[in-house]
Amino acid sequence: MIDRYTLPKMREIWSEENKFRKWLEVELAVCEAWGRLKKIPSAALTKIKSKANFDLKRIAEIEKTVDHDVIAFLTSVAEKVGPDSRFIHMGMTSSDVVDTALALQMREAGLIIAADIKDFIKVLKRLAVKYRDAAMIGRTHGVHAEPMTFGLKLALYMTEMQRNLERMERAVNVISSGKISGAVGTYSNIDPRIEELACKTLKLQPARVSNQILQRDRHAEFLTTLAVIGGTLEKIALEVRGLQKTEIGELEEPFRKGQKGSSAMPHKKNPITCERLCGLARLLRGNAQVALENQALWHERDISHSSAERVIIPDSCTVMDYMLVKITYVMDNLVVNTNAMKRNLDATRGLIFSQRLLLALVDKGLKREDAYSLVQGAAMRARGLDKHLKTMVIEDPQIMRKLSLKEIEEAFDLRYYLKNIGTIFERLGL
Repeated sequence: MIDRYTLPKMREIWSEENKFRKWLEVELAVCEAWGRLKKIPSAALTKIKSKANFDLKRIAEIEKTVDHDVIAFLTSVAEKVGPDSRFIHMGMTSSDVVDTALALQMREAGLIIAADIKDFIKVLKRLAVKYRDAAMIGRTHGVHAEPMTFGLKLALYMTEMQRNLERMERAVNVISSGKISGAVGTYSNIDPRIEELACKTLKLQPARVSNQILQRDRHAEFLTTLAVIGGTLEKIALEVRGLQKTEIGELEEPFRKGQKGSSAMPHKKNPITCERLCGLARLLRGNAQVALENQALWHERDISHSSAERVIIPDSCTVMDYMLVKITYVMDNLVVNTNAMKRNLDATRGLIFSQRLLLALVDKGLKREDAYSLVQGAAMRARGLDKHLKTMVIEDPQIMRKLSLKEIEEAFDLRYYLKNIGTIFERLGL
């Protein structure tokens, strides 16, 4: 399902071709470093750089025999280079290549995801400004609470995505580290300067200390970041789903011409994209859990992390890219029914103004408990008799002894609840 929709660039990053290309990039960076230290003759280095390549089919063929992907890769490269291939992989262990190359892939993927987030933030910002003053009911526990605006809800999402962008950029920085320290990280057969020079060529930070691998807290931070971002996207998608319910009808995800909602019921327009996003967020959380479990390995390393990472890292990056592209499309083309928002504000027949009444009575000198009891009583009578709260208030002599008709009218003024929306938007620079 994912491959049909994901940006081609992300597919390219996690292709077998690009994986081996990154391995070769690491090997050549190390060869250049050795050359700078005069450990590889310049003629040999020139030949390595001009001839080094690999053949995917040949790697697969060799791996069937040796059952070791790095050895199969190196053998294929050696066949292309010839005798000077003896200088390739000098003093290195497999993880020097695999982990450093994986960092390059994850950085590339992370930068795409960061760009996706920026695109989504732009859409949320535009919508927040557009609907800044679009009054709607706020809900707590799924129940009508007090008035707010749709723009405020969107501004909330925008700021959370801005934090997610910071998280993603931080995770990209953390994962952009390489290690060329040999078996168990002691540099026993490789000069520490090689790591520094090679990482500089690859634009990576050399790990300050490593064992046979880069430590998996880096990868766990990257995947948990994706899971957190996925949680935000799920929250937004879940809200669209909730507000698309027939009884509410305030929002609808886009429904293309020719699209069908149900095989049985022609009238249906279902929030299928948002439902899909909610499901995929669960996948990101599951993969993040695996990444957390990959932190603890035997001694200086085992490879129990490796098999899992071949699935969870490409899949999480691809899913995240897909989710961001889809949620951006949904929100950019969101159907917003402001008439339904106005209708729903009136659905409880004034009950949503109860706190304003409560505070008005407190301002008149009543104890909060007494004021609460009076307003709650009027609200329950209004609910039971299916009448407007204002009617019940006017019919209540205890309340009328404290509040004038003008003050009661003011308590039911929608503008009171929205008077600070502009201040919030100014704080956000909108």
